Amino acid sequence: MLLEDKVALITGGTSGIGLATAHLFASEGASVAIVGRSQERGAKALKYLSSRGYEATYHRGDVSKEEDSIRVVKEVVEIYGGIDILVNAAGVFTGGPITDLSVEDWDRTINVNLRGTFLMSKFVVPYMLRKGGGSIINVSSTAGVSPYPNGTAYCSAKAAVIAFTRALALELASKGIRVNVVVPGLTDTPMLRSIAGSEEAFARFPQLVPIGKIAVPEQVAKAILFLASEDLSSYITGALLVVDGGMTAGRVTTAGSQASTR
Repeated sequence: MLLEDKVALITGGTSGIGLATAHLFASEGASVAIVGRSQERGAKALKYLSSRGYEATYHRGDVSKEEDSIRVVKEVVEIYGGIDILVNAAGVFTGGPITDLSVEDWDRTINVNLRGTFLMSKFVVPYMLRKGGGSIINVSSTAGVSPYPNGTAYCSAKAAVIAFTRALALELASKGIRVNVVVPGLTDTPMLRSIAGSEEAFARFPQLVPIGKIAVPEQVAKAILFLASEDLSSYITGALLVVDGGMTAGRVTTAGSQASTR
């Protein structure tokens, strides 16, 4: 029960890494609130957790919008009395040559991945300060440390999340709030399957990973749990924890290589 009596707010919590984290956190004793844009996916996520014996609350919102972020944070605090852990797992992917990338796609990618991380952190931190501390875990991607062709928007956003994490960690270190970032590689999520476009293309992804297989969301969730737990990581802040099966260990990116993405 590593998170007993803790309240965790998880963005992007209706699928993929976010949902796996919600499940794991609940199993470790946390009260869990998940955030997502789709009411339908939110209902499915709650049903999934309930079928495994866990309860959570769903809060509909777009983390890239200031008004939604403020409202969601207030809702969670009203229900649970505070927030101890924030996991910024919401993300979107846009790829393609820069000449084909629309300004709207660029803005959406930056806004959800980076602006959303900023907004949720901004509005959660005051409540953590009232409780004397907390833990923020941001979810980046190997795209942020090992860029690839035709990924300028996503790579830029995820690299910025890493820089944001380190800067905020320094800002809050003396105030009892730890801020760290998890960097997943290829992970079996709806996002990655959408990027692949077909089962045949998806089946080729393990060839890009030295360990010979892609991750499942639960493996990334365990890394997030490690950073969330005071028992396991109380002296860790500003850290980058790579969970990629060795993809970024000296890899040379070549033209035509696939995205390293959640």
